[in-house]
Amino acid sequence: MKPSKFHLRCRYCFICAFLVLINKVFLQDTVEGFIGGSVVLPCSSDEHDVKLQDINVLWRDKGSETVYDIISGKDSVERQNPRYKNRAETFPEEYERRNFSIKLIDLTHADEGEFSCFITHSSDSKQETVRLFITDSAAVASTESPQQENHDLQLFSSCETQR
Repeated sequence: MKPSKFHLRCRYCFICAFLVLINKVFLQDTVEGFIGGSVVLPCSSDEHDVKLQDINVLWRDKGSETVYDIISGKDSVERQNPRYKNRAETFPEEYERRNFSIKLIDLTHADEGEFSCFITHSSDSKQETVRLFITDSAAVASTESPQQENHDLQLFSSCETQR
């Protein structure tokens, strides 16, 4: 029996939705760090026509705890989870370039997991997710880190996330 137009459209919609979901999963950044070390978790926006004071950036960990907030273009640690106090740093000189990456220092196994960066302003919002993997030593992490080192170098030369 020949499939109806409805069934063909449903199959097409399912395939398109599946491809979009796969694309979203593979666009997730992955960063590797080691116990006691530090990593840069990337987050940027290509919305250059929005004033910095109209942008809010909310960094959250896998448990939705506050890692760092940038409110109206200014750092805010009022709601920061104590676990991240003095361990999360931003790059304020990069905000004008719409680079809202953070540096997480003194890594522990508990830091492993997903971190989300939510960028909001009056006309739009965006979410980026970064997956952090932790290894026990720098020697293990450095065997796979040339891409991360390259990414860190590009961090300040471009505000667009490399994908």
